[in-house]
Amino acid sequence: MGRLDGKVAVITGAAGGIGREAALLFSEEGASVVVADVSAESGEKTAAECREAVFEKVDVSDAGSVEALYDAATRRFGGVDVLYNNAGIMPPDDDSILTTEPDAWDRVHAVNARGVFLCCKFGIPRLLDRGGGSVINVASFVALMGAATSQIAYTASKGAVLSMSRELAVQFARRGVRVNALCPGPVETPLLMRLFSDDPAAYERRRVHLPMGRLATAREIASAALFLASDESSYVNGATFLVDGGLSAAYVTPE
Repeated sequence: MGRLDGKVAVITGAAGGIGREAALLFSEEGASVVVADVSAESGEKTAAECREAVFEKVDVSDAGSVEALYDAATRRFGGVDVLYNNAGIMPPDDDSILTTEPDAWDRVHAVNARGVFLCCKFGIPRLLDRGGGSVINVASFVALMGAATSQIAYTASKGAVLSMSRELAVQFARRGVRVNALCPGPVETPLLMRLFSDDPAAYERRRVHLPMGRLATAREIASAALFLASDESSYVNGATFLVDGGLSAAYVTPE
């Protein structure tokens, strides 16, 4: 018996990285999965590797596209029980506030903050139709900590996700909907590893701050999302769910 038997999960950003691992894991645990992403080729591949899944192309920054996503999920599987709002971007031109242009700020917020807003706006009514469900909004440890190696738009967008999640958690708690902010630490994803590939020193500068001495794997973050999606977390609501290997707790790390 799987931990998500009978549940329908919509996962955005599911074509690769953490979202892909979550789609595969949720499927293994019995969920019917809607693999939602802007990348059709990779998204179709992920869906094909799941037990029961369908791919839906979506631009999370576009209201019509997001609404159509949940319409399609409901038509295909009869309803929605889990929203895993995972889609996000961190482009290379998002840097210090002194160098980041307004266009980069707008692009990041369109996906990372507006995208979560739209997925909740159109997804939560589907959960209410089922009598409740779980919303997992991906924030980040950077919503809680500062960094001299700044990605100012990304950091601000994740702070917005964290605050939004708390408010939604309080608003919908008595209607059976739980909303939590999943806050990963640095993860071995293609997005992050591309940033380090040309500059190994940048990775080493960060690794020294990690108490466990390594980045998280995508599966480790997906496993935390599985807990939040399942009924095992039935009294977890409005949480800042940190999965950062102790990074946010560290002052001095082991030598």
